[in-house]
Amino acid sequence: MRRRIIMSMLAGVTLAASTLLGAGPASAAESADPPAEFGTDWHDPLTAAPPVVAPDTRSCEVTVAQAQFRDFTPYEGGYAPPEGCGDRWSKVVLRLDGDVKGRQYDRLGYLHIGGVEVFRTSTPQPSPDGIEWSVEKDVTRYSDTLRARQPVEMLIGNVVDDTYTGVIDVKVTLTFYAAEGVGKPAAAATPDRVLTLQDGALTTPRNSERIVAEVYATGSGGGCEEYWYLTVPDPAPYSCRADNGPYREVQIRVDGQLAGIAEPFPTVWTGGWSNPFLWYVVPGPRAFDIKPVEYDLTPFAGLLNDGRPHRIDVSVVGVPEGQTGWSTPVNVLVWQDAKRARVSGALTRVEAGTLANSSTYTPGSEHRLDTEGSHRLTVAGYVDTSHGRVRTTVSRELANTSVHRWTDGENTDGLKATWTDDETVTVDGRGPATVTRTQRTYTMDGTTTLGAGDRLRTVLSLGDRAAVDEIRSGRRVAWSRLDDTYAGDATYTANVPRDQRHAVATTRERYRLHGSAGCHDRTLVTVQGVLTQDRDGC
Repeated sequence: MRRRIIMSMLAGVTLAASTLLGAGPASAAESADPPAEFGTDWHDPLTAAPPVVAPDTRSCEVTVAQAQFRDFTPYEGGYAPPEGCGDRWSKVVLRLDGDVKGRQYDRLGYLHIGGVEVFRTSTPQPSPDGIEWSVEKDVTRYSDTLRARQPVEMLIGNVVDDTYTGVIDVKVTLTFYAAEGVGKPAAAATPDRVLTLQDGALTTPRNSERIVAEVYATGSGGGCEEYWYLTVPDPAPYSCRADNGPYREVQIRVDGQLAGIAEPFPTVWTGGWSNPFLWYVVPGPRAFDIKPVEYDLTPFAGLLNDGRPHRIDVSVVGVPEGQTGWSTPVNVLVWQDAKRARVSGALTRVEAGTLANSSTYTPGSEHRLDTEGSHRLTVAGYVDTSHGRVRTTVSRELANTSVHRWTDGENTDGLKATWTDDETVTVDGRGPATVTRTQRTYTMDGTTTLGAGDRLRTVLSLGDRAAVDEIRSGRRVAWSRLDDTYAGDATYTANVPRDQRHAVATTRERYRLHGSAGCHDRTLVTVQGVLTQDRDGC
């Protein structure tokens, strides 16, 4: 693993700071006869995730950013709303088109419009001949920000020199789909305000009746927090250490009071696990469209609506004191009561369980670290709105188990881990009581081995799963099931020039999403960088 950490510090994303488009889901496999090993070019990156569905209405496109990233200088520009599509839209779709060639590592990037983080992404690693890729994201929720002229800042921190030659060339556009009245798509129901923190403080409109915070939490920047799930406490002999082991939890506080907890998603970037051949065509789940952690802060609305600034703090449990490596930018989405200038209320319950976190080290020819972590939090409150008193209760329960095994010298290193994040939100008073249950499960099961002849092999599977049920008056009125599973097996010769690596790899992703809104089921298979299967299962 020391070799892996050294490589990750070089190859890892360098800034602590959707949908990836490809061939259509019903397209035929591109090749049934892949080469014996990787060459100097491979298929452009793509994922099995569904495309953003666009309505059949008038549309207007605006270019938000166009830049070449060679260093850590942000792109700065301006945004102006589109003309000809009104100021209330049925959908707004962000699209990033990128290309890079030569030699370059994975880089982490962000896009801010009016100070609001609307997109966080990482980049694929290029072939010598060059690659192109595109990512789409539904950003309709940020419509409030997009109705006015705004400053734009974008950065994909990069290094270009005699060795790392890849200049990252990107263009970002927004396409606005008009709301066209009766018989046509209506304006989307979006937050009335999208706010950012000012010097760590939040001031909400005094008539706020629903408040949701989103945090784009990423462990990155090279070093051990990029691989936080592999860290070990003393006295375990391992190259990445953390005082209390690998358990991580993203917490948000309001005026020092614990207000929300969440499991971070164990994102693997495209240089991850010391084996870029796993990711050249199909990245790991969420790698190119980093989703924010969401916290329903509505129970705190009565407290926040006093017109004064309130301190909002985000922290990551388990990060050693004084160590950097996590970025946690915050947006706050607010829904207002249009018929009342002031909405009062109160926080009625905060019940936090004891945070359990234990790591047990067992020495031997194969070292072993067993970790178990868990936490519970329930918060409740009410607001007195123009349509009556509305009570909101948010309960969240987290759990993590992992088994980490490695040998002396870390030439064999493996992890099997599961994270669960179960959330129940009950809203009572806005008509019949509504209960929304979300069960999230993230999995990682992988082993890297450095064998004879410096042949490095990684076998890895990743899972991103979620079950959502909305229940009203005891009946399920909406539901969805997500299962995004990646599996890869890649081998190459380490510590030699690129043309002597003799790399082979098979990767597979199946993305299944079905429920009351329909079905998407797409499977991709690649061999030596060639797309051999692209199948639609619905």
